[in-house]
Amino acid sequence: MSKYLRLMTLFLFLAFPLSLAAQVDFDSDADDDSFLGPSAESAETPEGGQPAPADGAGAGDQTQKKENYLVWMFRALGWVFGPVFVVLSLVDVALIVMNLMAIRRKNLVPENLVLEFGELMDSQKFQEAYQVAKEDNSLLGRVLAAGLSKVPSGYDKAVQTMQDVGQEETMKLEHQIGYLALVGNLSPMVGLFGTVVGMIASFQVIAAGGATPSPQKLAEGIATALFTTMIGLTIALPSLAIYDIIKNRLARFILEIGIISDNYIGRFSSVTHKK
Repeated sequence: MSKYLRLMTLFLFLAFPLSLAAQVDFDSDADDDSFLGPSAESAETPEGGQPAPADGAGAGDQTQKKENYLVWMFRALGWVFGPVFVVLSLVDVALIVMNLMAIRRKNLVPENLVLEFGELMDSQKFQEAYQVAKEDNSLLGRVLAAGLSKVPSGYDKAVQTMQDVGQEETMKLEHQIGYLALVGNLSPMVGLFGTVVGMIASFQVIAAGGATPSPQKLAEGIATALFTTMIGLTIALPSLAIYDIIKNRLARFILEIGIISDNYIGRFSSVTHKK
């Protein structure tokens, strides 16, 4: 999953319109006229030969622009937004992997526990069933063990204990996946902050330059504004999507645990009420 997210992020970076990169080249010098085509002096060879083909020069410039695109992006992010987005990306990938590993069927509702516990309950081997549930570290095992331990105190007490254990464990898991939503909501805000900083820098260049502001300085501020917004959204979109998927999966497992536990513990309702 982490490899898939890295490939998707790289695809989004490369899918950003290259026309913007063609307008400004931060690696060109102030006197570079490569956008206007080869000059008259460069068109002639030192020995008076034929001028170099314009198509070849244009292809070379285009290749250079494509190679400098990521460099341009990291330069626009700077030493403030660049490390922040790197940290957010690493935390995001770690949270996604951790939650996908935690919210799995074998960790919450293992099939072997359901089958073994059901066979013991059908055979009325309640003590053995309690030991099996207690030794299992899954959420279903903890809920069933808590319920069976309170059966001698009454059916209502057993049901209440199962609900308490289930709600406590569910709250822990929801808090754990909640950090994924936090990263998804925080990333666009960092991108928006970068947008404001970049636009302020561009307007400052206009105010200081008067009628002829530096196009390169203007482009630097605009690039910071656009790249921070794009990367913030790139981090947020998969985070929020996977958060919803994991949250729905957790809700489905919790519902299944409630149905299974009520089905087994419900067998003691008539016995305990008679007591």
